[in-house]
Amino acid sequence: MKINFKDITVTDNTKEYNENIYFLKTSQNSKYVDKNIKNFITPKELIKILSLEDIKIIGVTGTNGKTTTSAAIYSLLIDSGKKCALQGTRGFFINDEKIEDKSLTTPSILNTIKHLYQAKKRDCEYFVMEVSSHAIEQNRIEDLNFSLKIHTNITQDHLDYHKTFKNYVDIKNSFFLDDSKKLINKDDPLIKFNYKNAYSYGLDNPSTFQILAYSLENGISAAIKFADEIADFHSPLIGLFNVYNLAAAVSAVKILENMPLNEICENVENFAGVSGRMEVINYEPLIIIDFAHTPDGMKKVFESFPGKDLVCVFGAGGDRDRDKRAKMGDIASRFCKKIYITSDNPRSEKPIDIINDIYQGVVDKNKAELIEDRKEAIKKAIKNLKSDEILLILGKGDETYQEINGKKIPFDDREIVRESLVISH
Repeated sequence: MKINFKDITVTDNTKEYNENIYFLKTSQNSKYVDKNIKNFITPKELIKILSLEDIKIIGVTGTNGKTTTSAAIYSLLIDSGKKCALQGTRGFFINDEKIEDKSLTTPSILNTIKHLYQAKKRDCEYFVMEVSSHAIEQNRIEDLNFSLKIHTNITQDHLDYHKTFKNYVDIKNSFFLDDSKKLINKDDPLIKFNYKNAYSYGLDNPSTFQILAYSLENGISAAIKFADEIADFHSPLIGLFNVYNLAAAVSAVKILENMPLNEICENVENFAGVSGRMEVINYEPLIIIDFAHTPDGMKKVFESFPGKDLVCVFGAGGDRDRDKRAKMGDIASRFCKKIYITSDNPRSEKPIDIINDIYQGVVDKNKAELIEDRKEAIKKAIKNLKSDEILLILGKGDETYQEINGKKIPFDDREIVRESLVISH
C-alpha cells in the first residue's frame, strides 16, 4: 500500500518502492526487504515526522465486546465535546462521520498511521481502536503509544490461527504487560497484567470501578462507583455483557478526562449500540440479530433472557477453529427450546460437514433441525415462531454477504428477516 502524506510518500510493499519514496520497515516485513531498498523509515520515525505523538490512542482488545466497547467510548467522548476518531471492524470514523467502510479489525500499521494522520488533520484529541489478537501477535501495533489499553474478556476463538488456547490467552495478555495505563475486567479469571498504572472494572470482584447494582428490564439500568462518586446510567442496550461493555466505556472516559462520573453516565443513554450486535429487528415476536460466533459469546446472549423460551438459528465459519463447533451445539441446545443449525460463512468447506460438527455437540437431538440454506433456516424459524418465544439469529451480525468458495455472495440476515415477516403477515 502506497500513501501520500504531506511532504513524503510511503509504502510497505516492496513492489511499489522506488528511490523517490520511503519504505516503511516493520517487524513484519523486515525479513523480506532486499538490499536495493535504501530509503527506510520506521513506524516510530513516521509518527514523529507527521507530529502524531500528541493524539491519545485508546486500544480495546478481548474476544467479545471490542466493537461495542470501542463505539461506546467514541460516543461518550464526542458527547463530552471531544474530537475523536474510531477505527475497527465497522470501519473508520472521525467526529461522527464515516470515512471508510469495514476492513480488518486492526489494519496494517501504515494504514493505522494514515488514519491517525487524517484524525490529526481534523483536530482529533482521541483515537479509539480495536486491537485483535492477530494484530498483537504480528505486531501490527508497532510503535503506537497507547494512552489507555482496555481488556474486555478472554474466551475461546481463533484457534485455527493460534493453535492452542494457551497461545491465544498469552497473546491477549501480552498487550497488558507494559507500564502503560490499562483498564482490566476484574471478573475475567484468565487475565494476567502488569499492576502498574492498572485500573479495573467489574460486577462480582472488588474493582476500581464497581457496578453496585443493575437491572436488565427494558434495557439496562446500573449504578457504578468510583472512589467517593456513585452515578447511575441507563441504556437501551440488552444483556448482561453490555453492562460490562458500558462499565468499561464509562470507566475509560473517567480515566482519560476525569470528568464528574454523573456527567459521563448522563450520556450513556445516547449510545444506541452497534449494528448487528444485539440488534432488535422485530418486537412482536422478538427477533434479534447478533454477531456471537463463539461458545462463550452465544452463552452470554442466551443468559440475557433468563426464563424465556429461546429459539436460535446459527452455524459456524468454515476454515476456522473446528474445536468450537460441537461446543456451540452444546451451548445452544442447553439454553434453547429449538435450534436451527445452518450455514454461516462456509468458505472452502462443505456446509453440511460444518453443520454435522455442530450437531455432534447437541445434547437433545430432538431440539435440532439441520437446514443447509441459511435463508430457508431463518424463514422456517420465523414461520414456526410462537408469540411468547424469542428468536436469536447468531453468527453474522451486520455482515452483508456469505463467503462461499472464495466468493462473497450478497446476504444479510436482517433483510431476510424483514422479507420473511412481510410474507408471514
